[in-house]
Amino acid sequence: MRHIYNSCIALELQFPDAAAQEKEEVCALAGCLEHVKVLDFSRVFAGPWAAQMLADFGAEVTKVEHVRGGDDVRRMGVSHLDAQGQPTGETCSFLAMNRGKKSVAIDLGKPEGQEIARGLIAQADVLIENFKTGTLAKFGLDFEQAKQINP
Repeated sequence: MRHIYNSCIALELQFPDAAAQEKEEVCALAGCLEHVKVLDFSRVFAGPWAAQMLADFGAEVTKVEHVRGGDDVRRMGVSHLDAQGQPTGETCSFLAMNRGKKSVAIDLGKPEGQEIARGLIAQADVLIENFKTGTLAKFGLDFEQAKQINP
């Protein structure tokens, strides 16, 4: 939401004469997805970025990461440092593509993890994933099985 709000201010500063109507149109979109629940199984760039845009428009996005290491982008680039100067394990790319999201770490290779994922799928309106073909099927979580959980 903050990103959209800042875009509205930028429009007003750049185009003062035409900005009022455009600002109203852009800002009206800020919460247009506020009742949509998105489950984001994606990793690296394309999928997380798509889910992040939905979060920017107000969707409740839950990012699902593997318990061992999480999203690969956490390790791509220079890590941010905490107040004590220690690496946080999160890069600028990871933070930019995952802002506004909730996060959960699940081991889909274990039955307990698959059951947790099924519970999340049951509550979701949108599921985003970008694994190679067949990956979610081996965990019982592909599109056909997800449709049975949440038609």
